Amino acid sequence: MVTTETTVKDPVCGMEVTPATAAGYSEHTGENYYFCSSACKSKFDADPERFAGSSAPEQNAQPHAVVEGAPLNDNRHTRTTPDGAGERIDLPITGMTCAACARRIERKLSKAPGVRQAGVNFATSRATVEYDPQRTGVRQLIETVKDVGYGTAGTARADFIVDDSARPSGSSQPLEKHLNAQRGIVNASFNLGTMEVRVEYLPGATDVPAIRRAIEDFGYRLREVPGGGGDAAAENSETAAREAEYNDLKRKFIIAAVLSFPVLVIAMSHGRIELFNFPGVNWLQLALTTPVVLYCGREFYRGAWAAFRHRAADMNTLIAVGTGAAYLYSIAATLVPGFIEGATGADPMADMVGMTDAPMVPVYFEAASVIIALILLGRLLESRAKGQTSDAIRRLMGLQARTARVVRDGRELDIVVEEVVPGDVVIVRPGEKIPVDGEVSDGASAVDESMLTGESLPVEKKPGDEVFGATLNKTGAFRFRATKVGKDTALQQIVKLVQDAQGSKAPIARMADVISGIFTPIVICIAIATFVIWFVAAPVDTRFTFALVNFVAVLIIACPCALGLATPTAIMVGTGRGAESGVLVKGGEALETAHKLNTIVLDKTGTITKGQPALTDVVTARNEAGAVGEDELLRLAASAEKGSEHPLGEAIVRGAEERQLQLAEVANFNAIAGHGIEAETGGRHLLLGNLKLMRDRKIALDGIEEQAARLAGEGKTPMYAAVDGRFAGLLAVADEIKPESKDAIKQMQDMGLEVAMMTGDNERTAKAVAALVGITRVLAEVLPEGKAREIKRLQAEKKIVGMVGDGINDAPALAQADVGIAIGTGTDVAIEASDVTLIRGDLRGVVTAIKLSRATLRTIKQNLFWAFIYNVIGIPLAAGLLYPLTGWLLSPIIASAAMSFSSVSVVANSLRLRRFRAGE
Repeated sequence: MVTTETTVKDPVCGMEVTPATAAGYSEHTGENYYFCSSACKSKFDADPERFAGSSAPEQNAQPHAVVEGAPLNDNRHTRTTPDGAGERIDLPITGMTCAACARRIERKLSKAPGVRQAGVNFATSRATVEYDPQRTGVRQLIETVKDVGYGTAGTARADFIVDDSARPSGSSQPLEKHLNAQRGIVNASFNLGTMEVRVEYLPGATDVPAIRRAIEDFGYRLREVPGGGGDAAAENSETAAREAEYNDLKRKFIIAAVLSFPVLVIAMSHGRIELFNFPGVNWLQLALTTPVVLYCGREFYRGAWAAFRHRAADMNTLIAVGTGAAYLYSIAATLVPGFIEGATGADPMADMVGMTDAPMVPVYFEAASVIIALILLGRLLESRAKGQTSDAIRRLMGLQARTARVVRDGRELDIVVEEVVPGDVVIVRPGEKIPVDGEVSDGASAVDESMLTGESLPVEKKPGDEVFGATLNKTGAFRFRATKVGKDTALQQIVKLVQDAQGSKAPIARMADVISGIFTPIVICIAIATFVIWFVAAPVDTRFTFALVNFVAVLIIACPCALGLATPTAIMVGTGRGAESGVLVKGGEALETAHKLNTIVLDKTGTITKGQPALTDVVTARNEAGAVGEDELLRLAASAEKGSEHPLGEAIVRGAEERQLQLAEVANFNAIAGHGIEAETGGRHLLLGNLKLMRDRKIALDGIEEQAARLAGEGKTPMYAAVDGRFAGLLAVADEIKPESKDAIKQMQDMGLEVAMMTGDNERTAKAVAALVGITRVLAEVLPEGKAREIKRLQAEKKIVGMVGDGINDAPALAQADVGIAIGTGTDVAIEASDVTLIRGDLRGVVTAIKLSRATLRTIKQNLFWAFIYNVIGIPLAAGLLYPLTGWLLSPIIASAAMSFSSVSVVANSLRLRRFRAGE
């Protein structure tokens, strides 16, 4: 589906941006101008008249096509679709017991009015829904989930008091309707008697300050906020709901275990223990089993009924039918033993694993009570283990500061961090956490940014430098202006990326999803067939008992949960471990594809090198007439480049500043894409660029090629300069190679990867740099628009390509590659286009990402193998396949223990990824 999205040009760099996703905007002469980066905005603000004519304002912008389903710009839980008419929200789900539950909710949500797309992840217990807010809302989505028989967790409440002077003359409905239409609000009510507004909302989808603004925007003035917690308290609401669910499981398991133990002892005694050898022993078992079935196992039967109402079957169905059959049969055998004895025959005399010498009229209360107890134990262990898969998210969230000290109206105030707004001046003292992202305005300090970059050494901060929320101020005190708050901070963006990745599905999961979808009906058919075969084939006096026991065992041993958990739990732990290692993977597909990579293409500038080139040489032409001196050549070049954001241009400007040269004004500046620049400066005409530019303009080079070749051979980038139509000289710039680059590239090669370097530099310079880091394949003189073509060419050679870059001109190549890997210190555009982000800007992160992918895929395959093998072996054993050879049957009790163990073992195997180390 294609929609339209308004775009405008950044007035500084000319890049197309969308107002909704711009890095910022400035107002000038009544018009809004939007920017791709904060650097462009700063330049515009410094001299708006210079750039104001370069961009059409928003109202003159033209729409362009946007493919729906592309990555959506968004905060932590709610996203706005590109056309602005749709939203996307994450709903925490409670009550799911297997992958079939997730599919049932997914189908129901997908069919709900106004829902465009829905996905439910069993491992993360979350539903992600894209919907049209004009047709439905959060409240309706939650009602849809509840209608299927499940609940939602993590809602919070905020209370507000409206000033009496704002008392409306009509009803409370307009404000309620206004609030209920807001993103993330579940329910809002306005009491005209008390002037109290109560709002139930989803933390992460919205927050208290946003709700307060919505009320004030409607025209009401708030007198106070007496309670309701705020996001600081609400942040733990989902965790509390999960903990309550876990405690409920634990309570029911303890009750079931206490009541089931004597039932099991009675059943296993077979009348040989005098204490349990009395006429009413079956009644005692009934009394002990009934609370287990009706209270402890209530959720299984409730879930099975909900599935039945929606014409589906899941794990609850298997448990309910199996334990229910054993329980109801045992009640009948207790109430009317004579009838059962006559209908089923006498003692089966079967040797069974865990059940031998059954009584004349056997009862199977233990099959119901003990099975429920063991399954509850399995769920308990599984719940705790699944909780541990999200440890990385909880640790990241725990880094956030809870309060901030701001200056408002000349006074210092301590407020909760959720109430900080962009533009606030925030004070940070030594030893305190920085609450939000911002820019230092006064003072200096050293900040520990290891939580973001992994760099253990503190980073010096001075006015103009950027600081990030959750990092730790070490030495001095300083003030900064808040620029990004709430869900826009770097920390929250990292958390969101990890949450999205953990909730995504890898292609390898599709087969497991297909099998899980038909698994339960197939198992029920096998169980019925098992009952029929045993009832027909077994001797008359044993057939019903054999048929019933094997019927229950088949239902109980089958475990679709293991299949459903095999992939998502591994992805959750893998992506979480990656985040802790400085590698942000955007989804399960990228995580899976990364392990297949056989070719890595590295951009040179900012990836292999530091991206901070320095001027090394100024070589003047040897022509005698009209020769330009070194300083004059450098002054002219720096004057032309002083507004440049290109690293080479910036190096020339810094070189001129170091020589304290006075720069001239520039006129008629023209950037010649992929070749260089042209400008009028100091009364002279300057051409500055590559060799092709000189040849295109028919500039005679006066035998300078040998000098240029020598500089290029030293790994420097020579730039040719012509003044007033005559060749004037060379300016050489070199970019220092990152100290870890050579080691990282060797590690990639040791892993069997082919490593290539791609750059716009001339071939000689490129090969010189490549030789220093051990790369043999060089793609040189590649223009920005040609980078994606080079990736396509490699892919045409049947190579699976990973592209690593950091700049805006790398974005098309990152998007074209099988896996795009962005250096976290690069541009937002590159990071948006990539599949993996390396927070620390260290090439060794590529090695970590690929090793993590391989470890995760290995774990997924192990999980799927054991889940399949367990069911392939377990179901025939439960059906009594070995009875003709061994003379024993599988007890339903042992079947239930095996079933519980299978799910726990899959989650436990995934948790081993927490021990992943890139160096291993």
